[in-house]
Amino acid sequence: MADSAAHPATNGGSVESLKGNAQAAYNQIASGPVAQNVKDQSAKTSAEFSNLANARQTPSQPAATGQPLTHYHSFFSELLSWNNPRASSIAYASVVSLIFVARYLDVVRYTLKLTWMALGITVLAELAGKTILGNGLATQLRPRKYYTVPRETLDSLIGDVHELINFFVIESQRILFAENVSASTVAAIGAFLSYYLVKIVPYWGLALISTTLLFFVPLIYSTNQELIDHHLKQASDMINSQSEQLRRVATKHTEQATEITKQYMGDYTQKAQQMLRGKPTTPEVPKPAQSNLKDSDFPQAPKQDLKNGEDAEDEEEPLIAA
Repeated sequence: MADSAAHPATNGGSVESLKGNAQAAYNQIASGPVAQNVKDQSAKTSAEFSNLANARQTPSQPAATGQPLTHYHSFFSELLSWNNPRASSIAYASVVSLIFVARYLDVVRYTLKLTWMALGITVLAELAGKTILGNGLATQLRPRKYYTVPRETLDSLIGDVHELINFFVIESQRILFAENVSASTVAAIGAFLSYYLVKIVPYWGLALISTTLLFFVPLIYSTNQELIDHHLKQASDMINSQSEQLRRVATKHTEQATEITKQYMGDYTQKAQQMLRGKPTTPEVPKPAQSNLKDSDFPQAPKQDLKNGEDAEDEEEPLIAA
């Protein structure tokens, strides 16, 4: 009996000691450097997502037409600027994952499969419960009140969708009408390259390339801004100098063409005025060219008149008639 009484105490003590050891191990792991690092990273990630959410403010600078921009302009600008690197990297990974899911997973087929499996399980549970227990299992799990979407939530969602649609509509028009020449140039080059790449690259590949460029080009620029700005300034100065030179040449030729046009217009105006006054315009007679010949280069003219044979016959005819 003493042994039987001692065994439960020993077993209870072993269980308690096991629980204590497990709790101590958990506390040691939870307070260890790995867990602390995970907590710190989680806190920083949450803070960056909060900053990203707080950035959804309507920009103070309106569009070129004076219209106010949407709060998604500030949101995407903050997201692509990598001021919150964890949030930006998670957003990039999420978009890439969605592209691969849409490419390699038949989402519609799996959705239909999940739907018929869930409905089949609920129907079988309801029928089995009513047959065996007299009360369906699905009925027991049914909530007392079905979930509904609050009007405030729906209004907020519709407002966000409206702002998102307006973001794409406004940005497409700003690019089309070249409000920002650099952005319009980049869009034109991208469309030109996509036109030829679409022949050899599938659509999901183009989406992946576009997403990668959209996220990492601003990151590369922000990390090498000084070097890129220096080269861009050099290119801009060279283009400006060439443009100035071309402008000078064009101005010079324009002035010459203007002077020639004025001269011809003056001549034609003068001739038209003379014609209207009844004074025909006489063309100018060209002056004879001066020759270098002298009088000594020509033979001397005869000093006496010579009579030819016909004149002699004419003079003899009256004598014969007489």
